[in-house]
Amino acid sequence: MTSTTSQQELFRFLEDRFACAQACTECARACAVRASLVDPDGVENQELVRRKGIMCAEVCDATCRVLSEQNQVDEEAIRVQVEWCRQVCLESAHVFDEHPGAAETAKVCRACAKACTDFLTTLG
Repeated sequence: MTSTTSQQELFRFLEDRFACAQACTECARACAVRASLVDPDGVENQELVRRKGIMCAEVCDATCRVLSEQNQVDEEAIRVQVEWCRQVCLESAHVFDEHPGAAETAKVCRACAKACTDFLTTLG
């Protein structure tokens, strides 16, 4: 492998890592807002949306922190965290699809899941 190839791979890795962290931040914000708009005393479906919104926001926030750490973090730990985030985002998007007015939040969750998938591909 040439130095240029190694450098290109490093740049791609860092770009994908940053894109994933940025998508996680946006998803955390959107899910927190969506959860705050749901009546906590509402029907069962509203409670599910609120819980999924809170959980997704927390997982995305934690993933962003892991991706933002400058210290060497175990690659396997990063992989597990990002995969967990991807799964939670997809599950949340599915729940938001069923809730009127939550289409944009579902879209942000799917974008985050895609960024996580792209980053996992970079990890190899």
